[in-house]
Amino acid sequence: MTKPLKEHWETIYETKQPNEVSWTQEKPVISLEFIQKFRVPKSASIIDIGGGDSNLVDYLLKAGYTNVTVLDISEAAINRAKNRLGVVDANKVKWIVSDILDFKPIEKYNVWHDRAAFHFQTDPLKIQQYLEIVKNAVDGMVIVGTFSVDGPQKCSGLEIKQYDEQSMKEKFEEARFNNVECKREDHITPSGAVQNFVFCSFIKDSTFTD
Repeated sequence: MTKPLKEHWETIYETKQPNEVSWTQEKPVISLEFIQKFRVPKSASIIDIGGGDSNLVDYLLKAGYTNVTVLDISEAAINRAKNRLGVVDANKVKWIVSDILDFKPIEKYNVWHDRAAFHFQTDPLKIQQYLEIVKNAVDGMVIVGTFSVDGPQKCSGLEIKQYDEQSMKEKFEEARFNNVECKREDHITPSGAVQNFVFCSFIKDSTFTD
């Protein structure tokens, strides 16, 4: 019997250290590069989807960003991030424990960042549900990184959906976001394996209104 999704991720974060999971990234270089290119103001509302215990929040706080939210399905992952940051910095961040498809935003975000969460949506209806949440939640830019067509077909034992630059553009254009840039990255896992990612940045179509 398949383990429920939340239980799956709680078990991962409760039993494995950062050097034991493939997605650990010391510095999220491309994500930070895209944010810098957009000259995102320090007061901008930024949300990291599936952020878990990613180091992106550390770098954003160090850079002076003051309105950062981290969402993850795993409470264990978020607690790990809080412990790493320490009480003072952890209290500067808004933490949300939720499956992304259950997320009901109560504010608009200037930056929506997602490295390796979107590609877990493999069902067409769930992909559309994700895109609808993005469309309604974002006034600004979206940064999404997924396994590319040259990357793995699974992550943490779960099926994923691979993307190339064109298929990524098509999905987010459906949600009324215009593509700005796409880049490939070879992510080296803690075990030394190579995983090819495609990262794309988008900006909300200013002609689009709900």
